[in-house]
Amino acid sequence: MQCVVCESATCSFFLTVEQRDYWRCPECLATFLDASQLPSRDVELEHYRLHRNDPDDAGYRTFLDRVAQPLLTRLSPGCRGLDFGCGPGPVLAAMLREAGHSVVLFDPFFQPDRLVLDDRFDFITCTEVAEHFHRPAESFRQLDAMLKPGAWLAVMTTLQADDARFANWHYRRDPTHVVFYREVTLQTIARRFGWDYVRVGLNVSLMQKSR
Repeated sequence: MQCVVCESATCSFFLTVEQRDYWRCPECLATFLDASQLPSRDVELEHYRLHRNDPDDAGYRTFLDRVAQPLLTRLSPGCRGLDFGCGPGPVLAAMLREAGHSVVLFDPFFQPDRLVLDDRFDFITCTEVAEHFHRPAESFRQLDAMLKPGAWLAVMTTLQADDARFANWHYRRDPTHVVFYREVTLQTIARRFGWDYVRVGLNVSLMQKSR
């Protein structure tokens, strides 16, 4: 079994939970769902339509500030960015626009214009998205291609810490969450692309493409 994140060929079976089979990579420590059990597009869309991301929700804005503030301190004025996997309510994009930056949107379900993926950006945000990637290695290559030299990639995803709690972990129980990262997983991704890596807060990492 090849790792879907770092493409190592040495993955081994990890655990079966509720008839879902998970694999573990010994190189990057990613845990991922067996490819034969990935949710269908219809299942994903039905679940995503339950999300309620209100731009006026102060609590949700505070949550996203964990990404926005460390990213904003590193951006020059008037940058152009992409909210990758923005979902039905692109609140983070609105917050970054309020700070003076331009932000375009992409989401395979809610903002599916793939022409934006041919462009290059000063920053890309990927918040609560990476855990949904069916083909993470391919997705991160795509993100790398869209980053200008010196650009920033902001990733928010809840990191796995304790194998003993995996079966009952709320993050695993989401049917659309199919790959789970540790900090070393993200560091491995950064090394693959020559990105500088910095963890800036709980479950939030920034990666900068070399100039």
